[in-house]
Amino acid sequence: MASIKSVCVYCGSSNRVDPRFLDAASELGRLMGKAGLELIYGGGRVGLMGRVADGVLAEGGRVVGIIPGHLHQREVAHPSVSELLVVETMHERKQLMAERADAFVVLPGGYGTLDEMFEIITWRQLGLHDKPLVLADLHGYWAPLATLLDQIIEAGFAQAECRKLYRTVTSVAEILPALNEAQPPRIAVDSKWM
Repeated sequence: MASIKSVCVYCGSSNRVDPRFLDAASELGRLMGKAGLELIYGGGRVGLMGRVADGVLAEGGRVVGIIPGHLHQREVAHPSVSELLVVETMHERKQLMAERADAFVVLPGGYGTLDEMFEIITWRQLGLHDKPLVLADLHGYWAPLATLLDQIIEAGFAQAECRKLYRTVTSVAEILPALNEAQPPRIAVDSKWM
């Protein structure tokens, strides 16, 4: 993974979820830490966010949290990250996360995770970045989303080539290899409107 040094992980911030998802986030964090990959994430100490950060830190890895001030004031920020950037807006948070990461991983999460995922896929579709993106469909969590993404293509709102904008895996062990093997999509930006 010589070309990938930092990975942005989008994921949920709730502890009230299936423990398998929390364990998966911990496992991914440990694998990233062992691989020497810097974690870029939303800065939280709870849910999958906290678990992935703890996993990286447990292996001596570096963690960069980026959190808006209104969430920092609610004391949901992780106290032990290597670097915590407090920004004013969610937009600024997402922009910094995208700029500082060499690749992206989407773990199970809620509305915020979907927002981040769709934005980064759209930016790739528009040619604003060419960084690998892996959707981790752990325990079938994202299966309904995969159906929706297929429907978007079948209905003509996206081209079939858009499936190449991201890669789907079904286990934590597949995530880092999938990032490393990712190929740039061959989608002509101008063809989006034709």
